Amino acid sequence: MAPDPTPEFSLPIVPRYAEIDQQGVVFNGHYLTWFDEACTAFFDHLGVAYPTLIADGLDFQVVHSEIDYAASVRWRDAVRVTVRCERVGTTSFTLGFAVSRRDADAPEQVAVTGRNVYVVVSTADWTKRDLPPSLRSALSGG
Repeated sequence: MAPDPTPEFSLPIVPRYAEIDQQGVVFNGHYLTWFDEACTAFFDHLGVAYPTLIADGLDFQVVHSEIDYAASVRWRDAVRVTVRCERVGTTSFTLGFAVSRRDADAPEQVAVTGRNVYVVVSTADWTKRDLPPSLRSALSGG
C-alpha cells in the first residue's frame, strides 16, 4: 500500500488554568480556538503564508465545525493537536483535528476529534472563490 501523501502536523498545547471549567476539564468552546491555532500553524508548516493570501485578495472562512469528545482534557495534561487535510474541493477544504492528551499516569490517548470545513472567499466582496493552485498543492501534499 502506498503511503498517504496528505500532510499532517501537530501543535503542542498547554491547557491554561483559565481554559478549565467548574468540572475540572477544558471548557468545550476552547477546542475550536485550539483548532484555529493549529490551522494557522499547519499553514505555516506547509509554507502557505496567511498574510500572502490576504495580500492576494483571498481569505478562508469556517462554514462548518464538528467536535466529538472521547475523554476529558485537564489542566497540566500534555496535549497536542494534530491537523490533517481530509478533503480538497473546488472552493473549499476540510481539515481534521485530533486532540491527544497524556498525563503522568497514562499513555497518550485521543480525547477529542473534530473537523472544520473552510471556504475560500474574496476579501473584496466575500464571495466564494476557487482555491488558488498554491493552496491546492500544499493541502494535497504535492
